[in-house]
Amino acid sequence: MSDRLQMIERLVGVSSSKISYYTELKRTIDEMKKKNTQLEIINEVMRSFNIDMSMDDMLKNILEKLQQIFPFKRLSLSIFKSGQLILTNVYPHNEVHDNVGNPIPKESSLYWSVADSGTSYVYLVNADDRNKHIEIPAFKNLGLRQVLVFPLYGKGRILGILSLGSARQKEYDKEDLAFLQQLSDQLAVCIENVRLYNEVLNSKKEWEQTFLAVADPIMLVDLNGIILRCNGSAYSFFQLDGKNISHMTLDELLYSEQTEPDSPFQETRNTKETAYREITLLDESICEVHTFPIINEKEEMYGVIAYIKDVTEKRHFEARMMQSGKLAAIGEMAAGVAHELNNPLTAILGNTQLLMRKVKETEVSHVLLTDIFKCSKRCQDIIRNLLTFSRQDEYLFQTCSINDAVEQVLSLIGYQIRQSHIHLEVSLDREIPLVDGSIQQLEQIIINLLLNAKDALDEVSKTDKEISIRTESCMGEVTLSVIDNGTGIDSKEIKEIFHPFYTTKEAVKGTGLGLSVSLGIAEAHGGTIDVKSEPGKGSEFILRLPVTKDSM
Repeated sequence: MSDRLQMIERLVGVSSSKISYYTELKRTIDEMKKKNTQLEIINEVMRSFNIDMSMDDMLKNILEKLQQIFPFKRLSLSIFKSGQLILTNVYPHNEVHDNVGNPIPKESSLYWSVADSGTSYVYLVNADDRNKHIEIPAFKNLGLRQVLVFPLYGKGRILGILSLGSARQKEYDKEDLAFLQQLSDQLAVCIENVRLYNEVLNSKKEWEQTFLAVADPIMLVDLNGIILRCNGSAYSFFQLDGKNISHMTLDELLYSEQTEPDSPFQETRNTKETAYREITLLDESICEVHTFPIINEKEEMYGVIAYIKDVTEKRHFEARMMQSGKLAAIGEMAAGVAHELNNPLTAILGNTQLLMRKVKETEVSHVLLTDIFKCSKRCQDIIRNLLTFSRQDEYLFQTCSINDAVEQVLSLIGYQIRQSHIHLEVSLDREIPLVDGSIQQLEQIIINLLLNAKDALDEVSKTDKEISIRTESCMGEVTLSVIDNGTGIDSKEIKEIFHPFYTTKEAVKGTGLGLSVSLGIAEAHGGTIDVKSEPGKGSEFILRLPVTKDSM
């Protein structure tokens, strides 16, 4: 018997009677259960705490576990944010907690005092009434008699406060308080991990949103040129919606089926440096392509970023600016030439008029002098037009007939057209209304249209070459149509023919200014020029002008 008692004493550390042995054994088992429960609570915090779980659910799980060994009925969590202590979560929630989400005032605050001291505090609500804390009214309304407050430590600093309240008082030994502080620290670690994870996640989302929000196409490609990812602008610009890009390379997208060993991607892959190219795509879009190497911490390149900017409009604008500069230079030159020619023309006109007065109209010399006078006047009108073109003079608008302009032009270049074996058909509406404008400027439009038609017919080997000129009136406007059966104009070129300096003629035959100037004159008269054309069949240019108010 003595051996058995000694064995029991060695096993349980108890030296007493059988009754005291069972009492002590029960107490030891209860302590072991308590320790196991504490471990379960810590494991529960670590296991169940995840990004998707709300803090309220977490506090609920912790409270249910704690209630197996402690008489707690309420948990609250306060977190430091921007230097303020915010009551963020309470479980179970009660209408008393109307300040959840609001900062806790620092003065006379139990929570703040624990945060400042960095030590836990066991607060007895009734016994400690002499210490007037701002949290007391809420404690009393909740029926709490005892509140344990623990600082939440994370990475050497206090992240917040954990408060545990119960409806009855209890004595807590050092081990209990140590466990609750350990639980608080573990909770702090989880909260800090969630905060760091959210920072990384938000940072990732910000970069993704920035990547997707950029208005220009951006693409991520691997070292084989395969497109891994691109933003919405790339999908819309290259019309990739509904297409599988997983096997598409950047060079295929930019150069189509053509092989391009000198592409910006190839240069960046070979040199590990930024590369740049200006590329014209198949749809005639002009793009600036920048490629940037992606380098890891080991200085190894593992991908390339391609930034693509559509500069089509920019390049067209730059071209128009250059053309405007050329036009300005031509204008200055035209003004200078016009002023230089005006002086000798004035002498020619004056002397011709003097000679015409001395010669009888029946004489042959009078006819010659009359032709000299008319040609000189024509030159003077052309000089006036040059001044108008260079903005050294203003348009002289007056009531005139489009038919008169046609007849005047035909008297000048009709013979030239017929000498090119071109049949000239003229159909003029003799009752056509008058228009307000400069007849010299209108003649310039007609000359340009007729000479363009002649040039189009010179390029074909037909025997039935024909140019038709028609004037009509309809719906408050007069129209002049110049129709030829020459080469015609491609649909792509129709959009460009009115641009300054655009021409399909050889350098010695045209400057590309005729139609541009003609359209400018037509618009100055309140009209426009339309074109209809089909390659191989010919073209029709239609000048539309509003009639005078008196004719309507």
